Amino acid sequence: MTPARPLPLTDAPQLGLRERKKIKTRTAIRDATYALIEEQGYETTTIEQIADRAEVSPSTVFRYFPTKEDIVLTDEYDPVMLEELRTRPVDEPWMDSVRHIMHKAIDVSDEMVRITRVRAHLMVQVPAVRARMMESMSVTGRLLSQAVAERTGRDPDDLEVRVYTMSLIGGLSEIYQYWAENDMEEDLHTLLERALTVLDHGLPTKNS
Repeated sequence: MTPARPLPLTDAPQLGLRERKKIKTRTAIRDATYALIEEQGYETTTIEQIADRAEVSPSTVFRYFPTKEDIVLTDEYDPVMLEELRTRPVDEPWMDSVRHIMHKAIDVSDEMVRITRVRAHLMVQVPAVRARMMESMSVTGRLLSQAVAERTGRDPDDLEVRVYTMSLIGGLSEIYQYWAENDMEEDLHTLLERALTVLDHGLPTKNS
């Protein structure tokens, strides 16, 4: 679960005008949602208010996002990250590819730090957001398992592939949660390396 962010148009010159407009609309809706939540809270924020702030109709909001929880959690960037994993050199060690992709996923701007803080707190405080997050992680896991299977020569439905894939996704989600809970004072890349070390070598016994 990477932080919600707009797909950089400069990174996708193949996108047509229609696709760029869709991305612009989705981004406007998400930006409006986060701004309203910061101003007045999650429960008070309505789809009508979001539509008004984003300068679109409520039906447009629902066309892009079925629920308010989807607005908070949907990430345009996940498919791009998955495709990049597929295009890493075939002779590159697997964990080097994973490190490259995951480190890139946590490179966030100052604006995204603010949004990530709001998002992480919502996951803790709002049961509906937390439930939708679990559903979203499952969908992302199925997508990522395809890329993992391709690189490792296994079937995406293998138990080992599914467990490993969900460990990566769950680990990334916990990194952001831990970061938010600790006032975002620690370096994200350092936290990522700690998480990858656990996935690589297991949980060490703490010396007494």
